[in-house]
Amino acid sequence: MNVIAAAATTSTGEAVQFWILGTVAVIGAFSTILLKKSVHSALSLAGTMVVLAVFYLANGAYFLGIVQIIVYTGAIMMLFLFVVMLVGVTAADSLKETLKGQRWLAVGCGLGFGILLIGGIGNASLSSFNGLGAANALHGGNVEGLANLIFTKYVFAFEITGALLITATVGAMVLTHRERTERAKTQREMSKERVRGKHLPPLPAPGVYARHNAVDIAGLLPDGTPSDLTVMKTLRDRGQIRDVSQEALADLKALEQRSGERLGREDADAVARGANPASAAENSEAAK
Repeated sequence: MNVIAAAATTSTGEAVQFWILGTVAVIGAFSTILLKKSVHSALSLAGTMVVLAVFYLANGAYFLGIVQIIVYTGAIMMLFLFVVMLVGVTAADSLKETLKGQRWLAVGCGLGFGILLIGGIGNASLSSFNGLGAANALHGGNVEGLANLIFTKYVFAFEITGALLITATVGAMVLTHRERTERAKTQREMSKERVRGKHLPPLPAPGVYARHNAVDIAGLLPDGTPSDLTVMKTLRDRGQIRDVSQEALADLKALEQRSGERLGREDADAVARGANPASAAENSEAAK
């Protein structure tokens, strides 16, 4: 009886830990769905998962706590974070719906799940709280107890889950695989081309002088013409190159005009003569 009473009693340290970490977890959960930037949402979700791992460890579920940190927070969430940072998803992109009505469907599913969760918790009855002490001691520890359940009672469901994960991984590799458009060069061929003076070092980054960072936009040379070396050969062969040189030149002209207006009319004429010396010479001859 004393053991059951001790298990059902919450100490001061446990209460302080729950209220502090629980508040952090709730704030992180709300930040995940309310923040505008995807990177910040991913970081908030990672923080919430770390707090859940601490709760698992405090309640004696050591295996779940370690898995929560290593697998979910350290591997899956960091992978999401790196993908979001590389792809650069913005708030404007997230507002574009690829499937019509998916937001309303998500809201309906969320409300339905909330109703089921509230109904299940409301109808639950717990006469006594035993904790994980007896369950961990039954097989010699928390990890041993989980292993006994996974490989005996739930072995069939565990194997099906593993098969689904492997199938999903292979399917993702097949869908993202692309055939080569040209034969890969051998090391001997690359060495010969390097000795003969062919351009083999890394090419300039695409879109540097075009105010873009897309791989299908060629960088601009100082005279405003696009450089084909800044775009990969595959895109050139496919004709998937966007030319933004005219847009960049128009931006430069607008910038010069705004600078001239700020400097004054006389300085604006000087800027115009410096930008177009031929037209300045024609104007001087017409004045004579």
